Amino acid sequence: MQYKMLGNSGIKASVVAMGTWVTGGGLTWDGVEDKESLRAIDAALAAGVNFIDTAPGYGWGHAEEIIAKALKGRRDKVVIATKCGIWWEDNRGAFHAHLDGKDVYISLRPETIQIEVENSLRRLETDYIDLYQTHWPSKEPDLTPIEDTMACLMKLKDAGKIRAIGVSNVSLEQLEENGACGPVASDQFRYSMLYREPEAHILPYCRQKGLATLTYMSLEQGLLTGKIGMDRVFKETEFRSNADWNAWFKMENRVKVLKMLEGWSDLTEKYSCSLAQLVIAWTAAQPGVTHVLCGMRTAAQAADNAAAGSLHLDEAEVARMRADAIALGDPE
Repeated sequence: MQYKMLGNSGIKASVVAMGTWVTGGGLTWDGVEDKESLRAIDAALAAGVNFIDTAPGYGWGHAEEIIAKALKGRRDKVVIATKCGIWWEDNRGAFHAHLDGKDVYISLRPETIQIEVENSLRRLETDYIDLYQTHWPSKEPDLTPIEDTMACLMKLKDAGKIRAIGVSNVSLEQLEENGACGPVASDQFRYSMLYREPEAHILPYCRQKGLATLTYMSLEQGLLTGKIGMDRVFKETEFRSNADWNAWFKMENRVKVLKMLEGWSDLTEKYSCSLAQLVIAWTAAQPGVTHVLCGMRTAAQAADNAAAGSLHLDEAEVARMRADAIALGDPE
């Protein structure tokens, strides 16, 4: 496993990190069992992963509680990243979505952040959070100035409740403003070989400024593992059933992706790796990418994904895979 610094925080974290949206369960992810989630965390740690990313919104706090159970007696061995800004206790904030029967708001008000951090510390059964990230940027009609949010986060850092500050899902302009208001260690955003938009501005900026980058959906919610065939149908409650969320799951697009993946059988043979490992290693090899977040539903999946942290691809093959992905064009 490779390890890299989280920006200027002094925290060293595994290049392959465990994402825990699926760990939270709920209607969004069907059939997730806590026992299997605990085994998955154990397997990830055994394979060298020391970086776990979560959020209160993942199962409405349940993912954080599962992480606490898994890390009993070894909290100091793991870098925990969680988030603030997804709020459902009342209607403070700007309406975001209706999920699992709840009205969800985005609030980066200092008053709600103060409540959120205490809730996360309690659920995680810890007295500090290594990386505390804003989950989504504030928006109208409840726009909190970035300066106010950052001032609140810096107070939490000074108090020792958090060790480093990160942002997620922000524009370049918002990222720059956050950095102008205080020390930002990382930026988390969607990025994959099928979704390369951050290459235009975000990745070059982070590379220039020495910020850590945490990419999510780099396996396109499992599609790039090659294990989701044409016969796979998702329940209506699952995000993967929503073509507006990820058009690559449409049948006419899925068949193209599967054909591309089939064309890399020589690479999986050469490196004795799975397609998932190949794609994770490709993602980690991209300029500016420092950490790749991967969902790990089972122990086997955790061990497989973690092994990608030790896989180094030849430059020519990284370029070949990029060319193949570009050749797919945009999803229909």
